[in-house]
Amino acid sequence: MPAALSWPEAAALALLALALLVSLCRHLWALRWSLSRDRASALPLPKGSMGWPFFGETLHWLLQGSHFHSSRRERYGNVFKTHLLGRPVVRVTGAENIRKILLGEHTLVSTQWPQSTQIILGSHTLLGSVGDLHRQRRKILARVFSRAALESYLPRIQKVVSWELRGWCMEPGSIAVYSSAKTLTFRIAARILLGLRLEEKQFKDLAKTFEQLVENLFSLPLNIPFSGLRKGIKARDMLHEFMEKAIREKLQRNNPEDHSDALDFIINSAKEHGKEFTMQELKESAIELIFAAFFTTASASTSLILLLLKHPSVIEKIRQELMSHELYQQCERCPAGPCRDTLTTQSRDSEKPLLCPMAKDACEDQSQPPGPTEEGAPKPCAPPEPTLLQSSPCAGPQLQAPSWQSSRCPLDISLEKLSRLRYLDCVIKEVLRVLPPVSGGYRTALQTFELDGYQIPKGWSVMYSIRDTHETAAVYQSPPGGFDPDRFGAARMEAAGRFHYIPFGGGARSCIGKELAQAILKLLAIELVSTARWELATPSYPAMQTVPIVHPVDDGLQLYFHPLQPSCSSEA
Repeated sequence: MPAALSWPEAAALALLALALLVSLCRHLWALRWSLSRDRASALPLPKGSMGWPFFGETLHWLLQGSHFHSSRRERYGNVFKTHLLGRPVVRVTGAENIRKILLGEHTLVSTQWPQSTQIILGSHTLLGSVGDLHRQRRKILARVFSRAALESYLPRIQKVVSWELRGWCMEPGSIAVYSSAKTLTFRIAARILLGLRLEEKQFKDLAKTFEQLVENLFSLPLNIPFSGLRKGIKARDMLHEFMEKAIREKLQRNNPEDHSDALDFIINSAKEHGKEFTMQELKESAIELIFAAFFTTASASTSLILLLLKHPSVIEKIRQELMSHELYQQCERCPAGPCRDTLTTQSRDSEKPLLCPMAKDACEDQSQPPGPTEEGAPKPCAPPEPTLLQSSPCAGPQLQAPSWQSSRCPLDISLEKLSRLRYLDCVIKEVLRVLPPVSGGYRTALQTFELDGYQIPKGWSVMYSIRDTHETAAVYQSPPGGFDPDRFGAARMEAAGRFHYIPFGGGARSCIGKELAQAILKLLAIELVSTARWELATPSYPAMQTVPIVHPVDDGLQLYFHPLQPSCSSEA
């Protein structure tokens, strides 16, 4: 009889057998997808790897972020295959390739979000609808983002932006910009789009729950305890419960003096199109509106602040443009009288007083040592301590500047005035080109078709890349990797090619809220350059994560915000 194996030999043999088994499984997995090609087409499948059985390359994608796609694009080209979130995926880059996909909606391709996203957001959303249902829902939602609707939102958005920014200026320490931007955009979505009346604690709880929902939208489709999908479903159910209560109260209230909000527009528009939304449809539409306005706009707002910090000359150009249009008036004295309006009936917390919108320069925290003044800026006045008033026409206590101190009046900014700010428009476009909030979009092939010399089999997912297309477009005269707002100026028009620049997608599924998003970013930029200066609170700039939303790694963009001191002179 042969001698028994020693334990090291047995362990080595077991490891060898395991390695052979794993290798065989990977080979069979790759073979399974190779055999799934459409044999009616002579074209080959795109190059690439399908990764590990079931998991594919999902873990690599989540851990490597943008490097995952860039490394494979360099290795396999602009069209390559992979396996993500339980599905075979073809990743696509390049204006011409993307043009074919976006214009092929409803014929070559149909929208395809990961299964986890569909489960969490629900079946009554614009994102998940197809064909005639998608066209009908888009017509209904178009009223939410019409010019008349945007004009009604604008003054309220301006107040929210101004109020939040004053809070950043009051903070004695550094501000985590991405978290603060999410608070800002969630407040806009909840208060203005949905018309929710929330106490501050309710607002924070709702924002936390919604963040849990969004964080688990892109997860493995495993509804098991402690899985991402289970957490997302739990958050969705909590939000639906809250939304149903809020919507019922809203419908019962039906106060004609209330500002029209997005839910009002949806309900009225649906009736005009001969449709009555069910409560489930209203709840899912409300969540979808917040989803569309919350993380992506917070991402773009963070990118705007970061890129302006890196390019102070751009800030100065924006200020010059605002001055030329009489929209930069730091030294105008506000008229005497009571505050016209307040944002909420409760301060951020019990320690901080509510700020009156009229007292613009009252945002300075006098306990915070002033930072260095900008080079070339006029020497600021030294204001005395602001006084805290317990009795005021504004609801709740407020900070009020001394009567002699000049302050910047809230400007009445309309869509028409925003449209005249051509350089600011170029800046916003360039921010969205360099750091588009969403890295790409999903589709499913409705039929086998050709793309860049390869077959895209029917039923496979197609993921088109916005970021990679922006980075590799050959139409730009200056390097695509640089920050150059003038590339969008009338003198150059480098990005005239329709599908070289696609931060909002294109075709039948272009972002329906893009005008609102751009208006929010412009109002934020105006408020920032008019009332504040900001500086890095860390030794270096943070790395940026791109999956699923562009944002600083570990919320690492920490900045100090300081109020701009108005000049004592009469010049702006």
